[in-house]
Amino acid sequence: MNAVKRSIPFSPPDMTQDEINEVVDAIKSGWITTGPKTKQFEREIAAYCGTEKAVCLNSATACLEMTLRLLGIGEGDEVITSAYTYTASCSPIIHVGATPVLIDTAPDSTEMDYDALEKAITDRTKAIIPVDIAGIMCDYNKIFGIVDGKKAIFKPANDIQSKLGRIAVVADGAHSFGAMRHGKHSGSVADFTTFSFHAVKNLTTAEGGAVSWNTIPGVDNEMLYKQYQLLSLHGQSKDALAKTQLGAWEYDIAGLWYKCNMTDLSAGMGLAQLHRYDDILKKRRRYIEMLDEGLKDMDVSVLDHYSDDHAGSGHLYICRLNGKDRKYRDEFIIRMAERGVATNVHYKPLPMHTGYIKLGFDIKDYPNAKAYFENEVTLPLNTKMTEEDVRYVIDMFKEVYADA
Repeated sequence: MNAVKRSIPFSPPDMTQDEINEVVDAIKSGWITTGPKTKQFEREIAAYCGTEKAVCLNSATACLEMTLRLLGIGEGDEVITSAYTYTASCSPIIHVGATPVLIDTAPDSTEMDYDALEKAITDRTKAIIPVDIAGIMCDYNKIFGIVDGKKAIFKPANDIQSKLGRIAVVADGAHSFGAMRHGKHSGSVADFTTFSFHAVKNLTTAEGGAVSWNTIPGVDNEMLYKQYQLLSLHGQSKDALAKTQLGAWEYDIAGLWYKCNMTDLSAGMGLAQLHRYDDILKKRRRYIEMLDEGLKDMDVSVLDHYSDDHAGSGHLYICRLNGKDRKYRDEFIIRMAERGVATNVHYKPLPMHTGYIKLGFDIKDYPNAKAYFENEVTLPLNTKMTEEDVRYVIDMFKEVYADA
């Protein structure tokens, strides 16, 4: 190793005094659970995405599950998602009692095979969950074209489904907050979009998530917002903020539902992050451009984060070691770690995990996802890095790869 060894963590949170000030302000205000900061954060997220409403909950997983429940999806229904993702894209389907249908990726792609998607739709299909891996939005024009072409076999199970008139497109935008496609932000393209604000995400609230949605003709957005509130707070008709009004103690339990609200401590952190977010995205783009340039002569394949018609959120730098196998990839990760560079893998396909094998899924049915996983490595990409750190990652990558 010729360079002085550095320590490059994979994805530490980018915290500043602004986040500290917002959290301290929440503590001093007396509102540490869901309160004014959460409501403000919801309004600002909706404005950022270009939608009328957004709801903040304690995780993207909760956002996805509550959305499926709001849509009336349950036992006897099918929901389609990708085999190449993290379990949080799929486990909410199980939680609501529906049947998950996993689709292989297209060859050499992180996106679902859209031809296979179209063939997988039945009269039991109620929703499709595309996954915006690495913060690059899926081809929603193609997805909407597919669901529009299947309207004749769609069987709605509740009023919202009837008003929608087709299979719902519920984007897993856990990675894609701030991404754009054809001039529209993630959050305003799919029918519903769920975001993650987990500690490793571009914008973090430590734990947390949000859901935004497009207006459905004939469906009142305020009603949807209130339904999310009921689902996420035990079915209680008033949250703590509403109950502070004089004489307004009384409430009703409208249904026996769930507890997954966001706190003002988290929302305060999120507000500070959101106010810095344009600079965060610019820095990530700069680092991706440096990595692309540094690795351009290497025998690797990387994702197209930016083009004339789309801009990703720059969440992950996914890289394939062309012609290598899983054994080599795993050794590569160890050798990078020995040089102080933390890397990761995104993702081990769902049918390779015990929980999904028990459900009857077999990785043999997902050859493209398996092939992508075998030689994929994710390089560190975060805004705590410096340009010198990025150059060190490139140098170490070249050094390790040259020894192949």
